[in-house]
Parts: sequence; structure tokens; C-alpha cells
Amino acid sequence: MIRPEDGLYAALTRRGMTRRAFLKFGAAMTAALALPATYAPRITAAIERAPRLPVIWLRGQACGGDTEAFLAAAGPSVGELLLDLLSVEYHETLMGTSGEAATAVVTSLADRYPDGYFAVVEGAIPTADDGMACTLGGRPFRDVVREVCNGALATIAVGACAFDGGTPASSGGATGSVGVADVAPDARLVSLPGCPMNVENLTATIAHYLAFDELPATDSRHRPYFAYGGLIHNLCERRAHFEFGEFVLAWGDEGAQKGWCLYKLGCKGPETFANCATVQYASGTSWNVKAGQGCIGCTMRRFWDAMGPAHARLPSTIPFAPTITADQIGLALVGGVAALTAVHGSATYARELRNKVVARRRAAAAGRVSADQLQDDPAPGATEPKAPEPAPSEPTPTEFAPTEPDAIDPAATDPAPADPRP
Repeated sequence: MIRPEDGLYAALTRRGMTRRAFLKFGAAMTAALALPATYAPRITAAIERAPRLPVIWLRGQACGGDTEAFLAAAGPSVGELLLDLLSVEYHETLMGTSGEAATAVVTSLADRYPDGYFAVVEGAIPTADDGMACTLGGRPFRDVVREVCNGALATIAVGACAFDGGTPASSGGATGSVGVADVAPDARLVSLPGCPMNVENLTATIAHYLAFDELPATDSRHRPYFAYGGLIHNLCERRAHFEFGEFVLAWGDEGAQKGWCLYKLGCKGPETFANCATVQYASGTSWNVKAGQGCIGCTMRRFWDAMGPAHARLPSTIPFAPTITADQIGLALVGGVAALTAVHGSATYARELRNKVVARRRAAAAGRVSADQLQDDPAPGATEPKAPEPAPSEPTPTEFAPTEPDAIDPAATDPAPADPRP
């Protein structure tokens, strides 16, 4: 049973966090998870009473940008994350111990944390040469990741490199780098790609687990929908300029100074799924498009090869026709759909006329339609004939009915006889 005084809120208040600031943090996590505002009290209460969560943070082949993003976290600050919201038990950059004392934390996870732990993986995982391009305590980093992630309550892959190999896995790489999903396919995994990942998404993922005792819903590549379910382009502050055809054509031109759309300078926002435009970076201060640099698509699979070059138009969708753009393909598809619609409409009209002709001929054969009416049937594809004039109505009995013989009055019908007298 977790006592209220042992919860995260008690620990945070001991470090100076006010109740107002804590409630704002809960509301921010609710918004980051794309949940209705009515969920804010539930999120806040869950975080308030949650125990400290042990975290094992592994770093592979990467630049360290995701650790930098973690250290720059605000609301709560990195100190609060480290000491209260998370209990980071292993992180090569942050921990004070080293050598065998540090690796012992990883090799004795089951004994140290019987209630479970979270695993966070940063960086790509080399597999070439039996994984010896990156080792931890003399063991291939690949084996350590598989062992730690398979035994964790949940695993979070942070950054593009941990997502699918990132830059080390791009064309020309020699280390055979892959992402966490390839090394530990059985792990309960959430991937937060980006170069670097947005620490708000990391905090929101953990808050979701604390509130609902499960990881957020993800797509087929383990990316949570709340963070990667919509196109950057749809919520970009420069979207209106895109609709009005106002584009930056050269760095520093008039359009750049006016904040016009960066699509023609290679912005990949129209085909990149992420919440960068709404969450932004540096505590919601800015992000690359707002700062004047187009999106490079770093949350997408194999972005370094598939989404590049960074400052060129969207890559051609037809490899053997690199001059054809996505806009041209779209216009061609619209024209093709319009043509097919017209052909379909003509065929449908001809089929309906043919069905009418067949129906009339069958009616004639059954004696329900006269031969004259049948001759007026149109040929398939001809115009619809005019409806035949209605036949005159049958005479009523009172007009032409014969008179009964014994009802004739002789005086009324025969002439009077001539008088025989002179």
C-alpha cells in the first residue's frame, strides 16, 4: 500500500514545487497525451500517489542529443525528474559510479528491482562483427539491450537512432546498426523518434503509464498516437501561407522575412507525423520551422536516406522518374479519377437503357406489350423514346348499349297509317 506521504507529490513538494505548479504539470501532461481536459484530475492524482519508478538508461551508438534533451527538461526540472518522478538507477553520463560497480546495476536487475523497472534506450545498436562495435562491460551492447528490455515493465526507445538505427544505419554505415524493435522484438516497446526526441513526449508516456497502468496506444512501428498520429503540416503556423501559395524561394528572401511556407526549400512537414508544431521544444518556446528551418522528417523511418536531402523538395515517389514531383502525381491522379468517373457514368447509362429494352421485349413475349410498342424500343445507347399516347378510355354502357327489342315503342318509331277515306 502506497502511503500519500511516500508519493511523488510529497517528494516534489519537499523540493519546493508548489501545488499550483504541480496541477499545471498534470494539466500539461493531459494536453500532451491528447486527452480531454476532464482527465487532468485523474492524471494528477495518479502521479501524486505513484511510487518512484526505477529506470535503466542505456546509451548505444549516438551523439547524446537525447540525453541533452532530457537534461534540458522543464516542468518538472531535470533534478525533479531524476530524484522524484524517475529514479534513474543507471545512466553512464549522470551516475557517479563507474566500472564494475556501475555494470553491476545492470547485471543484477531482477534482484535489485523485484517490482520491475523501466528501460530507456538511446542510440543505435550495432550488429556487425557480432556487435563488437559497441560494448558494455565487455559484452556486446546488442546482448545487453535484449536482456534488459525483455525483463523490463516497459521499454522506451528515445531518438531516431534507437527507433530504427538512425544516422548510423544510413547508406554507407559499416556497423549494421538497427533499432530496439529489431533486437528485442518481444519487449513492451514505445518508440519516440526524433533528432532529438521531445522530452515532453517521454514525460507524457511515463505519466500515461502511471495513470492507466499501461502504455499509450501505438502504431505498427510502436510510435504513440498522441505524439505521432497527425501530420506536422496540418498544425504548422505557416500552413496558411502554403494554402495561399506563398513560399520562401531562397534563404533570406522577402518570403523568409515574412515567415512564408518553407515547402519549396525542402520542408518535409506534409509527410511527417509528429506533434512538434504543437508541443515544440525548450518548454514550448520554439521549434525548427518557427525558427526558419524546414522539417527534415526525423520522426519517420530511415529519414536520413528516405527524406533527404534536407533542403530539397520532397523526394520523388517514382525512382526512375526523379523529375516528377508529388504535386504532379497528385494532379495526374485527380485527372485520372475524373476520366474514370465519366466513363463509369456513360457505361452505367448505356446499361440502364439496355435493361429497359430487354424488359420490354420480355413483356411483349408474355403478351403484356403490343408489337407496335415493341417497334418503338430504342437501340442501346439511343435516346429514350417518348411515352406512347394513352389509349382512349372505354365507352360507358350508357352511351352505346343496344336497346332491348320489347322495350321499343311502336308509336315512337313507325309512321302513322294513312287515312283511307277520300
